[in-house]
Amino acid sequence: MIILTTDAVPGREIVEPLGLVRGSSVRTKHVGVDIMAALRAIVGGELKSYSSLMAGAREQAIDRMMEDAARLGADAIVATRLETAQIMSGASEVVAYGTAVRLR
Repeated sequence: MIILTTDAVPGREIVEPLGLVRGSSVRTKHVGVDIMAALRAIVGGELKSYSSLMAGAREQAIDRMMEDAARLGADAIVATRLETAQIMSGASEVVAYGTAVRLR
């Protein structure tokens, strides 16, 4: 599956738009991670456990978007975007969405 943030696939023609496809993942942080993050906040620096948590959420959202596109028989997803939102204290949602298309 070709996934692009652009509206076109270089060297290929979009012959049929199939519609919006999306995937999401909601992740919560672990209390142990919060304690370590609070300690890290004192000295500064990257919160690697949070970075890893969000990277996993992004990958899962993209995988679910690809599954949605595959169900439609898509060859590619164009105009792909990712958004993140806090949905409650300690929980974030990552949404991946784009337009599924068939190519020639």
